[in-house]
Amino acid sequence: MKARWDIFCSVVDNYGDIGVTWRLARQLVAEHDCGVRLWVDDLRAFERMCPEIDVQVHQQWQEGVDVRYWPSDWPATDAADVVIAAFACQLPPDYMEAMAARERTPLWMNLDYLSAEDWVVGCHGLPSVKFKGVQKYFFFPGFRPGTGGLLREAGLLEQREAFQQDAAARQQFLQALGVSPAAGARLMSLFAYENTGLASWLDVLAADGRATHLLVPEGRILGDVQRWLGVESLKTGDVHRRDGLTVQVLPFVRQEQYDRLLWCCDFNAVRGEDSFVRAQWAGRPLLWHIYRQDEDIHLDKLDAFLELYTEGLSPAAKTALVSLWQAWNADGNMAHSWKMLLEHWPEVTANAEKWALEQGSRTDLATALVQFYVNWI
Repeated sequence: MKARWDIFCSVVDNYGDIGVTWRLARQLVAEHDCGVRLWVDDLRAFERMCPEIDVQVHQQWQEGVDVRYWPSDWPATDAADVVIAAFACQLPPDYMEAMAARERTPLWMNLDYLSAEDWVVGCHGLPSVKFKGVQKYFFFPGFRPGTGGLLREAGLLEQREAFQQDAAARQQFLQALGVSPAAGARLMSLFAYENTGLASWLDVLAADGRATHLLVPEGRILGDVQRWLGVESLKTGDVHRRDGLTVQVLPFVRQEQYDRLLWCCDFNAVRGEDSFVRAQWAGRPLLWHIYRQDEDIHLDKLDAFLELYTEGLSPAAKTALVSLWQAWNADGNMAHSWKMLLEHWPEVTANAEKWALEQGSRTDLATALVQFYVNWI
């Protein structure tokens, strides 16, 4: 019999947590023949990336995944063979009792947040707390050997490369979204948290000698874009032009479409964890808006990633890229660092592709989880 998996997702920042767990659940079903229940406490957030979800139904099948609403009044439920608490969410007490009551206790893992910090390698796979004989283990996604790797579906990089080499396919995809960039325009995407430094970036883009077409999917950054444009409202489908900059608001699209959007663009600004990883697979220069944490400990994660990501760059290109990322994550002025980056564009672009291929040569997260279970048995 195939193993049964329960994945628990408590939605924190609207999309990142459910984005990761939804991709993982589908991949475990499609590529590893696992039976997966995905427990989600916010179906409305889930609906944005999977429009087929019925938010009124507490149990439904989506793409081979048994999707369950995670209610506050937990129903009596048998525990699965493998239990994943995504991002350190707390399992229902009654479910934990069900885990302990099994004749063979399940493999219980805390799927932690993504980090490039050195200490992750030493902690990955280690036992954590116990509950009545049920052992929990740390499982860390990561960029270094010795971690759990990154979410990556089979054949993803090959699909991306074929798409990027097919001009007709890219044009057809963009036209379906209502996007028609001017010939020679730099195509960019912007998905970020609120950021007061955005105005300085938009200013320099508007003044650039090369036209820029900026695609902004619905999200928290829209308010800052609206203020810069000086308009009363900003909604899906709106297109505004100021000098050399065209700003276009896109709807929130499903994950497969967002992947292709990233593949189409010359530069992608992303946020959180899910879109951050997908932008890396695009093989294009990117800018990460990391989720803020108390006492600025998120900046340690940012610096750790930059140290790895910029390893092959020349000193000048590395300085430009690091300066841009640090300014963006400090709500700082973006003008000077963006101009610096443009001076090293070919090198930064080549590095992005090299990084994607390097990370793609490692075991993906879903496969690593399955292998961990096999070894544990």
